[in-house]
Amino acid sequence: MDSIQISPDNWILWQWEIWPVVKLNATIVFTWLVMAILATSSWLVTRRLTTGTDIPRFQNLLEVLVTGIRDQIRDVSRQEPGKYLPFVGTLFLFIAMANLLSIVPGYRPPTGSLSTAAALATCVFIAVPLFGIASQGIGGYFKHYVQPTLLMLPFNAIGEVSRTLALAVRLYGNMMSGTVIAAILIGFVPFFVPVLMQALGLLTGMIQAYIFAVLAMVYIASANVARRPPSSGT
Repeated sequence: MDSIQISPDNWILWQWEIWPVVKLNATIVFTWLVMAILATSSWLVTRRLTTGTDIPRFQNLLEVLVTGIRDQIRDVSRQEPGKYLPFVGTLFLFIAMANLLSIVPGYRPPTGSLSTAAALATCVFIAVPLFGIASQGIGGYFKHYVQPTLLMLPFNAIGEVSRTLALAVRLYGNMMSGTVIAAILIGFVPFFVPVLMQALGLLTGMIQAYIFAVLAMVYIASANVARRPPSSGT
C-alpha cells in the first residue's frame, strides 16, 4: 500500500466532473457516516427512556457511558460537569466511534486525516474562550493575556495557538502512524501480525479519544479556573 494513499484525504470515492468539480473523499464520507451512526443510535436509544429498574439494555449502556464521561469531567476539572458534558462527550464519542469502525474492511478512520484532527482542535480552540467568557465575562477572560504585564500578550497568544496545533498533531500523528505501520507489516507478514496490529490500533484509538477529550477538558477548565480572581477562593 502506498503510504501516500493511506490518508483518507487522497481516496476519492466520488467526483463531479462538470465544473465546478466536486470531490468526495473518504474523510468526508466516513465522517458523515460516523455522525449518522451516532445520531441514529442516540435517537433510537433515547426515544423511549424509562426510569424504572427494568430498563432496556442499550439505555443501560448509554447511562453507563454518560455517567463515566461525567465523572471523568468532574475529576479533571474539579467543577460541575453539566455545561461541559455535551461538548467534551461529543468529542470523545466521535473520535472513539471513528476509530472503532476501523475493524470494518474498507473503512478508514477520518481521524487519520490532518483535516479532521485540525477541525477537532479548532473546535477546542473556539470552545476555550467561549467557556471562559461565559464564566468570567469578556474583560475577565482577556485580562489573562496581559498578565503579569502587557508585554506577555504576544507570548500568551502564541501559547494558545501552539496548544491547539499540538492537540491536532498529536491525534493525527498517532492515528496515522498506526495505519502506516499496519500497512508496512501487511507487506511482510500478511496474516497474524496485521491482526495484532489491528487490535493494538483499536486500543490506541480508544486511548487517543480519551486523551483528546481529557486535554480539551483541561484547556477549558484552565480558562475558567486560572483566570478567576484570587478572592473567589478557587
